[in-house]
Amino acid sequence: MRHYDFLIVGSGLFGAVFAHLAMKKGKKCLIVEQRNHIGGNVYTEEIEGVTVHRYGAHIFRTSDKKVWDFMNQFSRFNNFINSPIANYKGELYNLPFNMNTFSKMWGVVYPDEAQKIIEQQQGEISGQPQNLEEQAIHLVGRDVYEKLIKGYTEKQWGRECKYLPASILRRLPVRYTYDNNYFNDRYQGIPEEGYTSIIKKMLSGADVELNADYNSKRGEFDKHANVVIYTGAIDAYFDYCFGPLEYRSLRFDTKVLDLPNYQGVAVMNFTDRETPYTRIIEHKHFVFETQPKTVITYEYPSEWHMGEEPYYPINDGKNQQKYAQYKKRAEVLSNVFFGGRLGEYKYYDMQDTIKSALKLAQKILG
Repeated sequence: MRHYDFLIVGSGLFGAVFAHLAMKKGKKCLIVEQRNHIGGNVYTEEIEGVTVHRYGAHIFRTSDKKVWDFMNQFSRFNNFINSPIANYKGELYNLPFNMNTFSKMWGVVYPDEAQKIIEQQQGEISGQPQNLEEQAIHLVGRDVYEKLIKGYTEKQWGRECKYLPASILRRLPVRYTYDNNYFNDRYQGIPEEGYTSIIKKMLSGADVELNADYNSKRGEFDKHANVVIYTGAIDAYFDYCFGPLEYRSLRFDTKVLDLPNYQGVAVMNFTDRETPYTRIIEHKHFVFETQPKTVITYEYPSEWHMGEEPYYPINDGKNQQKYAQYKKRAEVLSNVFFGGRLGEYKYYDMQDTIKSALKLAQKILG
């Protein structure tokens, strides 16, 4: 039986970053991956020559030069700027909320005109917003909320906005300029070779076992290594002893179309409640490809059930209390460390995942 310094459960971004840093220190790593491919949710593949994000749009962005430089070791990034379009029953609006949005919504031209309308509508919320609906109206008023937030959010989370925490929208960008760049981060783009290429380079030198369910064979796998880095769901690790945490799941329906350009933008959000999917992704626009065919993906949110893939932690008070119990149990373990969106039960962006992996590597590896 070969012995390793680290057994890393999951080959997504967190596990791959940690493995790369460990191997740079001369450590031996075994990667155990439940899926039939590496890369976790950032996995990309080629279909009809188009680079496809199998598990939804992954647009890299950060203002942290350390994180940006780290990622640029593994791939060149293009200059893609995320400028999604919101489609409300055939009415098209620019995102994030900016003067282009407000001009289309109300026919205004100048920022002070938009501000006056929003301030009037904000008046219906007094005091600290207590839920997502109140937070949205507090930020952008009733009109924008009803057309561009309410339906999309309720589809995404499977709950009425008045039952969702205000914190989900605290970082919502609102601008009184004609600027369709969704992110404020200094660095953003898409890796020209796809994310799978990055993960392959990070894992170079590690042993990888695919189609392997760690939790069902934990005793067998743990014999291989001194330390476990676990990036799966923390409640699954502890056999749901405090009950399962709640997540939202996603279903992806990908189609090849015999035309060069379907919607003219990488991401189009469908913000009415009646359209069953939240968005359509047209992958070729991420890297400015020009193939004769195009590949689109419909993204359907769904309730998570045991055995399905969890995507988004539902970070409400009830689930946070339950997670705190799991975290307390995790802290007792001296040779198992939990990381990533599922391991830490946090709604991480890619840059957050990388920062967390770098922090853990510094703690363990020095």
